[in-house]
Amino acid sequence: MTTAAPPASTAQPRAAWSAADLARDTSWCIRLEPAETADMLRAVQTAQVPGKPLLAYARSDFAFSGATLARIRRGFDEAQHGLGVALLKGLPREGLSPEAFELLTWGVGLHFGVARPQDKQSRYMNKVMNVGTVYRSAGGRGYSSNAELDFHVDGSDLVLLSCYNQAPVGGDSLCSSAITALLRLREERPDLAAALFQPLHYSRQSEQAESQSPVMVLPVYGERDGRLFCFWNRNRVEQAQKLPGVPALTAEQREATALLDDILRRPEVMYRMRLEPGDLQIMSNHTALHSRTEFEDDADPARKRTLYRLWIATPDGPALPPLWADFYGATESGTVRGGIHGHAYDEHCVAFDARQARDMGMRFDPGQRP
Repeated sequence: MTTAAPPASTAQPRAAWSAADLARDTSWCIRLEPAETADMLRAVQTAQVPGKPLLAYARSDFAFSGATLARIRRGFDEAQHGLGVALLKGLPREGLSPEAFELLTWGVGLHFGVARPQDKQSRYMNKVMNVGTVYRSAGGRGYSSNAELDFHVDGSDLVLLSCYNQAPVGGDSLCSSAITALLRLREERPDLAAALFQPLHYSRQSEQAESQSPVMVLPVYGERDGRLFCFWNRNRVEQAQKLPGVPALTAEQREATALLDDILRRPEVMYRMRLEPGDLQIMSNHTALHSRTEFEDDADPARKRTLYRLWIATPDGPALPPLWADFYGATESGTVRGGIHGHAYDEHCVAFDARQARDMGMRFDPGQRP
């Protein structure tokens, strides 16, 4: 089936950037003042209770100052409503254990949205560290491998990635504008653009709940209210092709997605950054795609590359295209949506989601799962 692709959106012009744009205008890179770094250190040290589960913490436990929250808000606004990417520099790192730094990341998230579970174990925070996972496998996830990753989006409005340790070799963060990539593709091969607005099958990587299908169906691009949205993860599409009953990709779909991947990695489109300890990257999963280079770890286990990843549903996220419901569940703005509920989503998860939704003024339906 071939359908005409919607026209390119003009509703989010800052989100259509090039690598040169990010290099020239560095307003998306926000450095905390020393007093704000000290404020965050004090707040997490005051809040931390040994052995207390993350889901038991509330936003009120992290008493960041108004100045600190305003600085962080600049990053969230840039990622949500501007370029689609922001980098906060200067989070306290020295003097914090990995567990305390993880908790600090969690505390930041509690002030700006509702965290979403990310995997089969229904974990709300993932440690991004190589534990030997095979990325290209039926249950493969990139965050637990050292492999170079395909360009992809994650399963929430925003993804936060905080850096505790960086690898001595590799592990650079890569990002590209999904809107710029589509505009380039339209210029070069307008005959292929429509294929990216047709539904594709994505594997759930064996992480689905019992009531869910092993696949989800949605296009690479969609549109709502004049805004473009992207959902792309080649690894999940290729794994879905191995499942029974999934239709084979058409020649047009394969050509279109191959060209998209090529454009995303072009030097003029792709921006490369190297996260340093104390950095917090914030990225939109609707208008930006991200990747990572392969890396080699430090021989000292205490210095292994260690980052913390948090998925956030935000109170001011845009309304999503209707077809996004197959992954996100809810698509309206102001709702708790997205995430991978997995196999351990229990009453503790429901209680956290409900309490945090109340704190953020968001709607939460415990019976509505993606």
